Amino acid sequence: MVIGFLTLEIYLPYSHSLKEKRKTLNSLKDRLKKKYNVAFAELDYQNKWQRSKIGLVSLNNLKRVVENIFHKIILDVEENIDGEILHQEIQYF
Repeated sequence: MVIGFLTLEIYLPYSHSLKEKRKTLNSLKDRLKKKYNVAFAELDYQNKWQRSKIGLVSLNNLKRVVENIFHKIILDVEENIDGEILHQEIQYF
C-alpha cells in the first residue's frame, strides 16, 4: 500500500480578501475531491489572502497510480485557478 502526500504552495494575485480566497479554495477542493477522490486540507497561510499551502492525500496499491493522480491534479490546478503554483512537493510513505 502506497500513501502519497502532495503539497502545493499557491499564489492567488487576483484574490482581494480572505473571502475570495476561501471561495477559490472551496471550489478547487470540491472539484479535486470529486474528480480524483483525494483528501484535501489547507495547511498554511490561512490568514494570507493571496497565498495558500494545500495538502492532498491519495492511497493505492500501486505507486504509479498515485503518481498519475498527482500529476493530473497539478495540471488541473495550473489550468483552472487564477494564480500560479509557487512550489510543489510529493512524498510517498
